[in-house]
Amino acid sequence: MPEQPGPSPLTTRWGRELDPEQVLPEHPRPQLVRDSYLNLNGWWDCAFTDADTDRPERFERRILVPFSPEAPLSGVGRQLQPGELLWYHRTLTLPPGFRRDPGRLLLHFGAVDQTCTVWLDDVEVGAHSGGYLPFTCDLTDAFAGRDSATLLLRVSDVGNNRGPSSGKQRLVSGGIWYTAQSGIWQTVWLEAVPPEHVERLVLTPLLDEGAVEVTVVSAGSAGSAGSAGSAGSAGSAGSTSAEVRILADGDQVGAAPVVPGRPTRIPLTALRPWSPEDPFLHDVEVVLGEDRVRSYVGMRSFGVGPDEAGVPRLLLNGRPYLHLGVLDQGYWPDGLMTAPSDAAMVHDIETMKRLGFNTLRKHVKIEPLRWYHHCDRLGMLVWQDLVNGGENYRTAAVTWPGTRQGRLIRLRDDRPREQAWLGRADPRGRAEFRAEMTATVEHLRNVAALAVWVPFNEGWGQFDAAAIATELAALDPTRSVDHASGWHDQGGGDLWSLHLYGRRFRVPPRRTGDRRPLVLSEYGGADLAVPGHTWSGHHFGYRHVHSPEELAGAFTRLHRDEIVPAVGNGLAAAVYTQLSDVEEEVNGLLTYDREVLKLPAGLVREVLAEVALAGQSSGTG
Repeated sequence: MPEQPGPSPLTTRWGRELDPEQVLPEHPRPQLVRDSYLNLNGWWDCAFTDADTDRPERFERRILVPFSPEAPLSGVGRQLQPGELLWYHRTLTLPPGFRRDPGRLLLHFGAVDQTCTVWLDDVEVGAHSGGYLPFTCDLTDAFAGRDSATLLLRVSDVGNNRGPSSGKQRLVSGGIWYTAQSGIWQTVWLEAVPPEHVERLVLTPLLDEGAVEVTVVSAGSAGSAGSAGSAGSAGSAGSTSAEVRILADGDQVGAAPVVPGRPTRIPLTALRPWSPEDPFLHDVEVVLGEDRVRSYVGMRSFGVGPDEAGVPRLLLNGRPYLHLGVLDQGYWPDGLMTAPSDAAMVHDIETMKRLGFNTLRKHVKIEPLRWYHHCDRLGMLVWQDLVNGGENYRTAAVTWPGTRQGRLIRLRDDRPREQAWLGRADPRGRAEFRAEMTATVEHLRNVAALAVWVPFNEGWGQFDAAAIATELAALDPTRSVDHASGWHDQGGGDLWSLHLYGRRFRVPPRRTGDRRPLVLSEYGGADLAVPGHTWSGHHFGYRHVHSPEELAGAFTRLHRDEIVPAVGNGLAAAVYTQLSDVEEEVNGLLTYDREVLKLPAGLVREVLAEVALAGQSSGTG
């Protein structure tokens, strides 16, 4: 296969302005911040070898971390193939005074796709499998007595449709499938921490009680292994109590000692509820021995329940709330899955909010934690998809059920034959999905804006969806679960979720006894290619239009004639496809380079205001 994975030189303004000496320099973990932070993004050495290579003899290329080698901004333009290895190499030198003695030296990877092993000089310091979740290596012992060492990383990627979670990546891209990626694609950074330190915080807002439940998970305390664990580790209770303070605009509104590992409720003397209209965040300060970390919490509650007329609705802070969303793939022409800058992520969120949307459905991808932080502080609800996996998808299994708006259960996904049909025959793959689900919940648990979990989309790798919804609700009872977005509804979860493209939408008859709110979790998808702002000459969408005027008319009629009446008839949420074009897919509100908004902003705001007004008239504000 050719080395160049992308057919287009399309770039964003942020990619053109990128300084290789300052690549995504912001602190990558806004809800657990320390002053000891060393960003390792920038130029590394890299090499591609056969799978049986022990170590590369030389590194002939440079790669700009954290962009994958397939991304134009990496400076590589090379696709890692199954059966190959990708190697990263750099010298790691500690700045004067960075090390804490005694203490631990922690190396954090935001995400590496797909399986990797890490060495410091010749000492293996960590390994990880799974392309979308963070992991940490403890370098303390391997770095003992030195201030400089060689960091080596080996990466392999079996490619798409081989079982592991892959999202929208495909080695042969096209249509709704995008360029496959590999290697480091989120920030790499170093931290120096005391022997006993905060490994993880769990901050659960209890809005009705006017309190925050705080769990401090510590590492390095008496009886622990003394090293950082991966997401979801249980930690241990140490002998030292952590002092926790909660503040609002700099004023203390709650404080208490917290024994590590023991959930503690801290009452607040005053609180301000979080909402998209008022995204207020309470600051949190934690002191554990010599360790000091900063965080924040948003006081809100999510759920489902009836409105005044008894119609099932989504609830925010105990009241019906209409979710007006847009599908967000999180891809960029120059960075692929990696946004070229923090400002680029902010641009997407702020643009959608200015247009009148209050929700982003993050589609089969886990973003860097800074993206969620911006949703928290700007006031944008998040529906979070889990990353899909499984073997080859059969087109018939994931498309034909949509022809009748999901009125019937199309497949029983708890039976072996149907699981094989949906690409989930391998029990190891099903176990891996459950493990990644647990890790994802722990990773994103503190996100204030995250309202809905979406474990399965349109049957992609779907299995045991009703049971998965129950397990997910047990892991996180504070949020709603859309167990099967689109179709193959198993009657589980909290939402009745439909997708609709190319046909008129009417609220379908509800099954007897089903009290789940009805959500249209994908709709729209009209495609318009803007000359000079497309990825390639091949274009895909669900309904072709020929001009901005035709797109504006289609968007207006769709919402006024179909969505507004549906809200009055029980529709609780609607997620429009989509935020931006992605590669061949040209059905975005924005072009792929984010340079052109295809619809007049005022028109979008006006139309969405009519939908919101229909929600208010129906008791959904």
